[in-house]
Amino acid sequence: MIYVYGFCDGNSVQAVAEYQQLFPNRRIPTRRVCTRVYQTFRDTGTHPGVCIAVERDVNEGVDEEEDIVQMVQSSPRASTRRIARCLRVPHMRVWRTLHAEGMYPYHVQREQHLGPGDFAERLEFCKWLNDSRELYSYIMFTDESQFNRDGVNNTHKSHVWGDENPHATVESNFQQSFSVNKWCEVLDHQLIGPFILEGRLTGEAYL
Repeated sequence: MIYVYGFCDGNSVQAVAEYQQLFPNRRIPTRRVCTRVYQTFRDTGTHPGVCIAVERDVNEGVDEEEDIVQMVQSSPRASTRRIARCLRVPHMRVWRTLHAEGMYPYHVQREQHLGPGDFAERLEFCKWLNDSRELYSYIMFTDESQFNRDGVNNTHKSHVWGDENPHATVESNFQQSFSVNKWCEVLDHQLIGPFILEGRLTGEAYL
């Protein structure tokens, strides 16, 4: 691990990737583990395992952090609270470890379900479209979105990062509320709209 870390000029990200290529059947260390092993070797001249009596607390913390990252890698959809319960570590330690490793809670996006035969048809369509590039100027890309007085429809997508909970709030549920649907289109190199769609958005109103 120390050799790979030095080979990558102290770049922990590259060191983890290089270690995984050299030893695919071994347990892959995290960025922080690589860095701490190197720092311990540099400061004491020995491997961290030799300094158990001196570095016991540090090594236990490293093991916990490695277990946290390992669990996220094996179950990317696991919640931080579930990880904390399973590993019996404080919830805040899970957050700080993942944040230090450069991991962020990205939200999933909905997409159209595709059947087994759809992939070949999509690939064939893309090949046909690439051979007919003049059609791009005739294709309309459209989308619509709803805006209301609250500004954000889904607060689940709003985050406030910090070491401690800032108890941030957002005002909502105004006594006088409104919403408006807007639609726009991109055709060739032109932006058409946006247009306001009055009333409730239905198939008839959209048409």
